[in-house]
Amino acid sequence: MKIIIAGAGEVGFHLAKLLTNEMQEIVIIDLSQERLNYISNHLDVHTVKGSSSSFKFLEAANVSKSDLLISVTSSEATNLATCIIAKKLGAKKTIARIDNSEYLTDTGKLHLKELGIDELISPETLAAREIKRLLREAALTDTFEFDNGMLSLVGIHVEENGYLVGKTLRETNHLNPDHNFITVAILRGGETIIPHGDTQFMAQDHAYFIAERDGVQKVIELSSKEKVDFKNLMILGGTKIGYHAAKRLSKKYRIKLIETRKDRCFDLADELRDTLVINGDITNVDLLKEEGLEDMDAFIAVTNNSETNIISCLVAKSCGVKKTIALVENMDYIHLSQNIGVDTMINKKLIAANFISRYIRKGDVISLTGIHGVDAEIMEFEVKESSKINQKKIRDLNFPKKAIIGGVVRKGIGYSTFGDFEFRPKDRVVILSLPESIREVEQYFK
Repeated sequence: MKIIIAGAGEVGFHLAKLLTNEMQEIVIIDLSQERLNYISNHLDVHTVKGSSSSFKFLEAANVSKSDLLISVTSSEATNLATCIIAKKLGAKKTIARIDNSEYLTDTGKLHLKELGIDELISPETLAAREIKRLLREAALTDTFEFDNGMLSLVGIHVEENGYLVGKTLRETNHLNPDHNFITVAILRGGETIIPHGDTQFMAQDHAYFIAERDGVQKVIELSSKEKVDFKNLMILGGTKIGYHAAKRLSKKYRIKLIETRKDRCFDLADELRDTLVINGDITNVDLLKEEGLEDMDAFIAVTNNSETNIISCLVAKSCGVKKTIALVENMDYIHLSQNIGVDTMINKKLIAANFISRYIRKGDVISLTGIHGVDAEIMEFEVKESSKINQKKIRDLNFPKKAIIGGVVRKGIGYSTFGDFEFRPKDRVVILSLPESIREVEQYFK
């Protein structure tokens, strides 16, 4: 595929990184030569210096031959204009990054496809959706359901004195007598490991599993953390993400939202009828405690300042809050996460780039997700009669070493998959793969 990315910021860079691993032909357009030079020095892409909403520079990028144009500059107006013009010049598909969520709710009124915009993405609303997903269980650092929970991806932090420390996967088989979960990845010091029988768990690892419905609780027990029923949440920051998170969560949880700007508080109070909005200094620890920080089950910091978010989450942890989530701008912070005491750090640009990348997939990809800080993707494929994997057992597949089959949903039931599992048509197969093996994995399902 020939793909044009308008915008060489963090979203554009991470997206290009994901796609170049799959040998796609990438062209990046940006006004900043400095940003283009940085990308050129790190990735095998073509660059064009100029405005993406200009006929001249889009034609220089050969837009008429492009399969997909993705506009992710920091300007919503530029992104919309770029997509409209690119479609008129021959781009087959266009995606625009937006800030105004009204575009997402009123797409029918706007007839955006007629204008030339095939898809819209909002990093803020995607981040709010991610926060909702992360709040399902205190012990889990990450969770994602496949087929309404028939299989789940779950992550835990390997505690210093936990059951797993020092044991290999083979040695932990007795902890899984029902064979209802599989270890699919370990994140260790920024390195993503696809584990095998002799892979050893170490303290401070982040371990990830694909589990059947009954297996999720077993994984939680391995984390050595108690189960928490979330009721009370505190959100720090009345940003767009804070607003969208409160809106999504207020029907299920009791929420206090703290915001510094008084005028913004009035707006939030009008919009969020089920949320208690408090005007106060978000950096004031005494204020947080006065507003019941110690009684909170979860604390979500989504101000525009990464350091404020991290430090306030650490304060929340010291007050006994079971689950903390911090929004950070610097993608490098993601790997620090639990190592410094914050349960999960999220980056809205990383979430957006991972979301966009699903449009590039080939084969019968049903769903796709990423894991925070893990250089891998979780994909769900459907087995066809013609698929290379059909009627084969796992042990006979010669499957890529940098990918792992985590489970299968067959006729609405989730199964953990081991060496003697044989695939059938219509099976929905969940796979974790490092970027360099994705194309090879796809070949098994064509």
